[in-house]
Amino acid sequence: MIEIRAEHLHDIPARERLLDTCFPGHRRAKTSERLREGRLPARGLAFAATRRGRLVGTLRLWHVETGDARPALLLGPLAVDPAIQGQGLGSVMMQAALGRAESLGHGAVLLVGDAPYYARFGFDRALAEGLTLPGPFERARFLGLELRAGALAGAEGLVRATGVLSPVEAVANEAQVARRRAA
Repeated sequence: MIEIRAEHLHDIPARERLLDTCFPGHRRAKTSERLREGRLPARGLAFAATRRGRLVGTLRLWHVETGDARPALLLGPLAVDPAIQGQGLGSVMMQAALGRAESLGHGAVLLVGDAPYYARFGFDRALAEGLTLPGPFERARFLGLELRAGALAGAEGLVRATGVLSPVEAVANEAQVARRRAA
């Protein structure tokens, strides 16, 4: 049996191995990664799927904001162990994550991913049409979903990260601010 639960700190090494397996090569060079880098996932929206204590799936959502200051979430990455891909775990994790995001009052989700796969959950390229990302991305793969009607209607501009800095990044930021003040 597979359990979908909140991600725990001890899941991180296994999550990173799973992501390296599912996205070999340059996963850390992607524009979406720049929006996640140095930040914590949105509270209550980092999921781990385990089977017999072993991590077999991961999905996280992150706080972002559109260029016209509309809050949204950025989904990703979603990864499932290749040994069990095609058995529906990704879909179950998506439903759980989107349901939880909606129940927490979030209005919209953005992602860069396979349009035919994500369309089944209601993601649509048209909802992200007026938005851009801070780096290269494939326009046809940039999708949006409204959890609340009208949350992305007319949204435009550059998407930027707004999530809480991870403790390491927060300390580095404070040091940088202190250096600037001293200069």
